[in-house]
Amino acid sequence: MQKSLDTINDRIRDGTVRVVTAEEMPNIVDELGEEGALKEVDVVTTGTFGAMCSSGAFFNFGHADPPIRMQRVWLNDVEAYAGLAAVDAYIGAAADSETRGSEYGGAHVIEDFIAGKYVELRASSTGTDCYPRKTITTELLLEELNQAIMVNPRNSFQKYDAATNTGDEILHTYMGTLLPGIGNVSFSGSGVLSPLANDPAHKLIGSGTPLFLCGAEGMVVGEGTQTSPSKGYGTIMTTGDMNEMDTKFCRAATFTGYGASLYVGVGVPIPVCDLETVRATAIRDEDITTSIIDYSVPSRDRPTVKEVTYAELRSGRIDLGGEEVRTSSMSSFAKAREVAEELKGWIETGKMECNLPVRRVNAAKAAGPIRQTHRTPRVREIMNGIAPCIRSDETVKAAAKALMKGETNHLPVTDNNNQVVGIVTTYDTSKAIVLEKPDALVSEIMSRKVVVTNPNEAVDVAAMKLKKHNISALPVVDENGKPVGMLTAIDLGKLFGGKWKW
Repeated sequence: MQKSLDTINDRIRDGTVRVVTAEEMPNIVDELGEEGALKEVDVVTTGTFGAMCSSGAFFNFGHADPPIRMQRVWLNDVEAYAGLAAVDAYIGAAADSETRGSEYGGAHVIEDFIAGKYVELRASSTGTDCYPRKTITTELLLEELNQAIMVNPRNSFQKYDAATNTGDEILHTYMGTLLPGIGNVSFSGSGVLSPLANDPAHKLIGSGTPLFLCGAEGMVVGEGTQTSPSKGYGTIMTTGDMNEMDTKFCRAATFTGYGASLYVGVGVPIPVCDLETVRATAIRDEDITTSIIDYSVPSRDRPTVKEVTYAELRSGRIDLGGEEVRTSSMSSFAKAREVAEELKGWIETGKMECNLPVRRVNAAKAAGPIRQTHRTPRVREIMNGIAPCIRSDETVKAAAKALMKGETNHLPVTDNNNQVVGIVTTYDTSKAIVLEKPDALVSEIMSRKVVVTNPNEAVDVAAMKLKKHNISALPVVDENGKPVGMLTAIDLGKLFGGKWKW
């Protein structure tokens, strides 16, 4: 049993089309059965609204008099890529302001343009015979640009891994703030409403498919960057005219400790032509699974804490190891509903028709990691393998002697099981001796919050720990928390002099 696309578009034109949202479709299938739903429903609308860092826009500013070849371009002090032509530039949503840092970025420039605000353009050039001008500064409105075309390389993930943090420090990530000790779980995506979740075979969403993009009629360019549909993580590349967009569906945001991003509203109409489409659009949050990933591990392949469904994530609480952990969404399901409803209205009033892709996305594709031709050095290769330690029940006087003997300023403190439980420095012992407490126990003066590394950790990750915590040394511990060495800022000097290539 099938229904042609022409039949569906005829119904859109004559106003008899039956449109439902992806959230409504499962109940309709339950009530009418698959064949009944195919007969009853013509189009299913989808929607999502979340942070999509891989977004941006092309601009053509028009020629000045005298003309300039814009070799470098800034919009509200956010640098755009100008290696295109004389007066074209592309601004990425995640680009930071040169004067305001990550609190204002390319995403904010895009929102300001759409909101009708003036945006300052600065451009510079070396000057040429045909483009003699070297600098220009002016203020522009969106309507004054020749073109302002949003082109987003990666939008609308089919689903997204959730995030948690098993470590003992707060993490600031693009998935929001992750509290230590699995204090929370953060997730993204609209689940049942997600466009690609309703077309997992990528049969109906591909090059040329019409879509809702930030309130404008847009189009799918093709597969998105980093797409991995064979693993359930497909993406799409999207485009649309910024002049038609609305800030209700396009908002800038700044993530603490990460930077700027753009919240984008995306919706795709799915023509219901056959039973396969009925089954795909009958999916529920309970049917969509994803992984909770541990972001405390600074590695590409972070460990999975648990497999869960979107229904569990959206419930607000989830069981992890017998503990009830709060969940929160980085996306807005309410706005996703609004996108799907707005798109539904477009179809019902004939504003948009449905099309099949002119080129389908390869549903068997899987994204892979970068090929690294230069090896990243590990801590074990530059650390000091000799690590003088002291027990927590020894005296300050003993610690001072050990520091002097070991020619080091840092002394890991161990317990009876030889596990690192603290660290004491030359400053700590000197202060205790000045206060006439040489017989005090090390446990009384040591720092209990110890930042450590391990032999297999990448050196750049260890260096970031030193910088983040404003310290000059890290105890190196094995998988059991026992000391095997020390890494200091001086050791990092071994990376220079041409021995390592980064």
